[in-house]
Amino acid sequence: MKEEIEIIVDEAGERIDKYLASHTTLSRNKIQNLLDNELITVNEKLVKANYKVKENDLIIVSIPFDEDYDLEPVNMNLDIVYEDSDVLVVNKPQGLIVHPTLTTKEKTLVNGLMYQIKDLSGINGVNRPGIVHRIDKDTSGLLMVAKNDFAHNSLVQQLMNKTTTRVYIALVYGIIEESKGRINAPIGRDKLDRKKMAVVEGGKPAVTNFTVLERFDGYTLVECRLETGRTHQIRVHMKYIGHPLVGDPLYGPKKQIGNTGQYLHAKIIGFNHPRTNKYLEFDSELPDNFKDILEKLRKGEKING
Repeated sequence: MKEEIEIIVDEAGERIDKYLASHTTLSRNKIQNLLDNELITVNEKLVKANYKVKENDLIIVSIPFDEDYDLEPVNMNLDIVYEDSDVLVVNKPQGLIVHPTLTTKEKTLVNGLMYQIKDLSGINGVNRPGIVHRIDKDTSGLLMVAKNDFAHNSLVQQLMNKTTTRVYIALVYGIIEESKGRINAPIGRDKLDRKKMAVVEGGKPAVTNFTVLERFDGYTLVECRLETGRTHQIRVHMKYIGHPLVGDPLYGPKKQIGNTGQYLHAKIIGFNHPRTNKYLEFDSELPDNFKDILEKLRKGEKING
């Protein structure tokens, strides 16, 4: 299995090996090895290490997962809120990555699933068994997991058809005056900072519907319902309308509140069962740190710093 990284060159002149070393976590030696094995293309053409990148070049890096990647089962005592022979729903804790990546060697949700669940679908390869969709490391909440390929295909199709229910709770900066709103703004890679996503012309369609649940002194608690599932969608959209998520290290203010990342929780997940077609919906409680900050705000306490 391979993972692909796409990079659009924003500044011309550097050798491709040097450029990639500064724009990815890959070492120069690793980049040279990938070039030698014809796993790096520029505008769909193979290049040498001395190729000098041009602005708007599309670089695609195909990186095989290490064969010795440690995917041993790990007892994480995961909170499985529903399970049958086809699907399960897991309540992912904050701070846990969903599946292995090329830049992360820490244990993931997949390690925990492999310990607790006997069968998982194999469509996404050996590094992502059962994984149908994902949420960010510091976002907590509910995820659908497929136990076989039949269920996996059905759940993916439902996501594509926008028939699933995905409801998040977020705490954002500022007072949102409207009671509800719809953000329809395309999301793509931030042209100024490749680590970020942003609302950009020509990005992938992205729609977030929000409803105000509660207002505090300088903050608003909102419910967000997703029509699409773009990377960092809620975080990007809320920043776009001037209300970034509290605690967000990537899209929020430099001075963060708390040390657990953005206050974002995937509270409700709903889908049609792949085999029976019966609609199932599950709810979950906010994590303790989220409850604590809301309690402080309700009491009028300061949460800065």
